[in-house]
Amino acid sequence: MDIYDYAMKMEKDGENYYRDLAQKTTNAGLKRILTMLAGAEVKHYNLFQSMKKNEGLPDTDTEILANVKNVFIKMWEEKETSVDVSQTELYRKAQGIEKQSRDFYLAKANEVEASKKAIFVRIADEEKKHYFILENIIDFVSRPEMWLENPEWYHLEEY
Repeated sequence: MDIYDYAMKMEKDGENYYRDLAQKTTNAGLKRILTMLAGAEVKHYNLFQSMKKNEGLPDTDTEILANVKNVFIKMWEEKETSVDVSQTELYRKAQGIEKQSRDFYLAKANEVEASKKAIFVRIADEEKKHYFILENIIDFVSRPEMWLENPEWYHLEEY
């Protein structure tokens, strides 16, 4: 399996995992966030598919951090804190997947031609953002009262 096929499989698996998590949660805000993460994985899949075919590269820039932050703030303002704590391990697993993806893309960035290296690094950076989004979901699910005391997201910087 070549690098692009492997990357596309990872992104498709990530999309499916996020869509599955979105179906399992009853919290509308978390459902929106997980759906956004699934959509970001679709963009990554399309990017790698275009790279494999040597086509023009689609835009992969997402404003996922700003969008997710807005969803969390809306949840805080509306006191939408009913969450299923039993799903914490599922979010931790997703976080592990994001870390593995980031590490993979950073390693492969050194193996591809120079013109494609920046793209692999950029996708790795997006996976890092996903990791931190999941960290906030875990914090929110585990300790909603404590998390909501700090709606400024001081612990989630732009990377």
